[in-house]
Amino acid sequence: MADRRVLVTGASGFVGPHVVAALIQAGYLPRLALRRAQPIPAGAEAVVTGDLSAAVNWRPALEGVDHVVHMAGLAHAGPGLDEALYRRINTEATLELGRAAASAGVRRFVYLSSIKALTDAFDGPPLTEEMQPAPDDPYGCSKLAAERGLAEIDLDWVALRPVLIYGPGVKANMAALLKLARLPVPLPFGGLKAPRSLLAVENLVSAILFALTPACPARQSYALSDPEPISVSGMLAAMRAGLGRGPGLLPVPEAWLRRLARLAGREETFLKLAGSLVARPERLLRAGWQPLVETKPALARLAASNRAG
Repeated sequence: MADRRVLVTGASGFVGPHVVAALIQAGYLPRLALRRAQPIPAGAEAVVTGDLSAAVNWRPALEGVDHVVHMAGLAHAGPGLDEALYRRINTEATLELGRAAASAGVRRFVYLSSIKALTDAFDGPPLTEEMQPAPDDPYGCSKLAAERGLAEIDLDWVALRPVLIYGPGVKANMAALLKLARLPVPLPFGGLKAPRSLLAVENLVSAILFALTPACPARQSYALSDPEPISVSGMLAAMRAGLGRGPGLLPVPEAWLRRLARLAGREETFLKLAGSLVARPERLLRAGWQPLVETKPALARLAASNRAG
């Protein structure tokens, strides 16, 4: 089993437990790098490495490890957060782990980057993996810098750039949409038709498992999303279908909603949900990755599972 041991960072939170469970089911032995001691699932082991804001001695954690799945990082938290903190946690800590992994003979290093390493723009043209990256905030810049730093290390790395992820346990904007879908009243979002790429957590997990295999070409960055985009009105209709209801969406013009959001001081949040950001996973699909779920049924199941939430 030693040749199947995977060091996993960022194992807590929304995405981590899904990844750890899938690794165990696939026959891997996850070794969870934790900031502090805590209960772990059966079939995993743990090592306390501390916080990434300080230097970490990765040598003990990497002993006997064949692969690394690095998901820990400072999430996109909007304006006001110290740029140096993004650089320390998302860039420098990633490269310290990458260099330690190379020295330890790790065979594959999977890095969970972000689509924001490519751009933070909404309402632009569909993103392609051949585009020149142009992040315009500290979070995206820190993710791109980590990718470029990994390229300078003698290591088989794969960087995955996920779009907005949804699934059981999701929070923030997608959780807000779920609450809206559950309201027993018509909603004024039928006019929000801009396409938006999403990523089911099941598809994220399957992409990580694929990235661990030789079938996935190394030393490349991959856009990661469900294959087909969906609009906000489509999301809400799918969620309400999961609740056994019709869409109940009124075709209020998008410009009116945007004006109301601006007056309420929520225009940025509105654009993040209603703006168009399409990034198809063409490179990963060509390599042989096969998504597990489709967006509309996955959203319907998510709403049904959160019926009482």
